[in-house]
Amino acid sequence: MREYTVIYERAEDGGWGAYAPDLPGLGVIGDTFEEAESLIREGISLHIHGLIEDGLPVPEPTTLAARVAVAA
Repeated sequence: MREYTVIYERAEDGGWGAYAPDLPGLGVIGDTFEEAESLIREGISLHIHGLIEDGLPVPEPTTLAARVAVAA
């Protein structure tokens, strides 16, 4: 099992986008955070299966994300 970092971004219209930096070309948009989370999970699985079927290498997860607190 691999764990990929997923970045979630809230849109101005209230929807959510999500992408996995280690899997270029994969991104989803949902009306809610929960929908985006579900879609990106499914998308990662489909993306990896597609790479395998095409005989392409599956990228290793290397991206890390962290929150940094700063005085504003």
